[in-house]
Amino acid sequence: MISPMRILVVEDFPPLSRAIVQGLQEAGYAVDSAGDGEEGLASAQACPYDVILLDIMLPKLDGLSLLHQLRKQHHPAAVLLLTAKDTVADRVMGLDAGADDYLVKPFAFEEVLARVRAMARRRYGQREAQVVIDDLEVDLVARTVTRAGRPIALSAREYAVLEYLCARRGHVVTRMEIWDHVYDFATEPSSNVVDVYIGYLRRKIDADHPHKLIRTRRGQGYVLGEPE
Repeated sequence: MISPMRILVVEDFPPLSRAIVQGLQEAGYAVDSAGDGEEGLASAQACPYDVILLDIMLPKLDGLSLLHQLRKQHHPAAVLLLTAKDTVADRVMGLDAGADDYLVKPFAFEEVLARVRAMARRRYGQREAQVVIDDLEVDLVARTVTRAGRPIALSAREYAVLEYLCARRGHVVTRMEIWDHVYDFATEPSSNVVDVYIGYLRRKIDADHPHKLIRTRRGQGYVLGEPE
């Protein structure tokens, strides 16, 4: 993969939580938040998040206990622990509990973004920071898209949908799967919103090219792949 699309932030300090959520949303991600461990666990169990940013010192249920429960339930999300505890023993305890990475407070938001991108690529088995499909190139770090060498300007939501299709390239992706990964709980549901954004992408990526890369599988969903 690719950068993650759906992220959960579990942090009990409201100013920090708001700053992280806003930064991730501005970077184009769908983000939900929880203010305590019990709420965080319930949210994680209700949605297939790609990445969870998890504070250790949480009310009601601490972060490590939450993490233990998620891993016991085989929850697939990559987990980045956020904590003020910076000893080697603390880091080892967090990683042994099932965390994928560990970030000590205070931290620069740019580092949060870089670690999130790296965890997502590892989770989906993609080491490179660029996806190339025929003459379509998607740079996952710069978040740029070109086809046949021509830059393509995408909105944050359009890029998020394309990014998820890239993550599942060659496989049929249902409308519900796209919805689950690129829209957060604050988004107003709409029966055709996924189709609308697929239409936007087709006009920008495929319209001027004889070989179409975004194809419909009737009754199933969409697939991004080499031209047929």
